[in-house]
Amino acid sequence: MPPEHPACKHTPSRLWLVDHTPSKGLIPSAVTPPLLLPDSLTRRALVGAGIVATGLIASAAHAAGRAKGTLGSSLSAPAIIGKAQPALPLVMLDPGHGGKDPGAIGFSGTYEKHVAEAAADELHRQLLATGRYRVAMTRTSDRFIPLDGRVELAQQHGASLFISMHADALHNASVRGASVYTHSHGASDSQTAALAQTENSADRFGGPLVQGASPEVQQILASLVTEEARRGSAHMASAVVSSFQSRINLLPHPHRHAAFAVLKSAQIPSVLVEMGFMSNRLDEAALRQAGHRAMVAGAMCTAVNRYFSAAGVGLAG
Repeated sequence: MPPEHPACKHTPSRLWLVDHTPSKGLIPSAVTPPLLLPDSLTRRALVGAGIVATGLIASAAHAAGRAKGTLGSSLSAPAIIGKAQPALPLVMLDPGHGGKDPGAIGFSGTYEKHVAEAAADELHRQLLATGRYRVAMTRTSDRFIPLDGRVELAQQHGASLFISMHADALHNASVRGASVYTHSHGASDSQTAALAQTENSADRFGGPLVQGASPEVQQILASLVTEEARRGSAHMASAVVSSFQSRINLLPHPHRHAAFAVLKSAQIPSVLVEMGFMSNRLDEAALRQAGHRAMVAGAMCTAVNRYFSAAGVGLAG
């Protein structure tokens, strides 16, 4: 098991926002074909006509020379120095809720959406500091994003791992501790089933156009999750539990599963991390503290390192 990366430290930082809106694709420009010019058109005529790009003049002269057979030799192909380095894996962080969806509300009035964003921002900072990953976030401000939109963002970015961060509420206020969830059509227990139902109802804030799919459609979507993505999700969940054990209080049997809509990507290993429960006074008080959130982020950063180390990628630096 690799040692903890020095960048995964429990150092709190203030919240900063960066716009991670996916950039529009670039349209490749057409390649200009070789330009053949009559011999009578000289460089002076070119300049006089306002064509001052030396590359175009050189291309014209080269083409004219080839037509007359006056070039002594042709240019050789550029040398290949080495292979390009593969792109670093992209980790997509998903702070739960946002905008008109506050998520759970704690005893002292703390909104889950704010806790999730602050913790995700700290994890974003720690992951970038390792130099092993590219990191993106589904939201970096207090705005509402439908559940399907979060999954689509991960797919559009070509994410290698998707982590949704939450701090929900339960009817039993005595329950506290962190846990991690993976996608499955059936829930591992009644408490997890209730959590999934709460999370999946978040789209009620988005109006009829983003309402959740029917149970039949949900079952079909669950069946589309590939076995490779399931295995990756389970491996990441195990890494989270292992990293949390010595630092963060955990629920009994902390790795659980249910039909979470936000985890239904067929191609991307995905986990939902409950950092604690806003319905518990002690968990809420801890999550309000930047130092505790930094400790949670540090444990998650270690889990991400373990996950990608086992996969043999993300090891630069």
